[in-house]
Amino acid sequence: MTDTADTSTTIQEPQRLRALGQANAIRLARAELKRRIADGDVTAAEIILTCPEAARRWTLAELLVSQRRWGVTRCRKFLERNHISEMKPIGALTDRQRRMLAVQLGGRSLLQAFAAPATEASFAPDPRAEEAFAPAPEIAVSEAPVRELQLACA
Repeated sequence: MTDTADTSTTIQEPQRLRALGQANAIRLARAELKRRIADGDVTAAEIILTCPEAARRWTLAELLVSQRRWGVTRCRKFLERNHISEMKPIGALTDRQRRMLAVQLGGRSLLQAFAAPATEASFAPDPRAEEAFAPAPEIAVSEAPVRELQLACA
């Protein structure tokens, strides 16, 4: 019986070590991002728009506070004004929220750089749109049950 327990722990050990290694890599990448933001090499708007893998589960409050001259109070007021939770992960932001925050953080020119260029293919009609707006088929409904209900309620 102890042999099976020993086997299961040896099988789980590499998975646990891989998870620890991955967590350490994410922590190191986040620390590097924080340093680069504090030094001014990268802006918070760039991180919000590009959303690197290391920052995907990083909360907005942690990102904003890592900027110079941004404290907890300024971060809270900024996010309250935009109706976004401090605990929201960067990876969970919608495109609209990303653009809105990036513009307010001073990344207007950055936003234009990340905007996809308009192509003719992007304006092509979607063939599925015709199916979505097709009229619904007529459904035959018997009026007998309706009359019975009207008589019963009267």
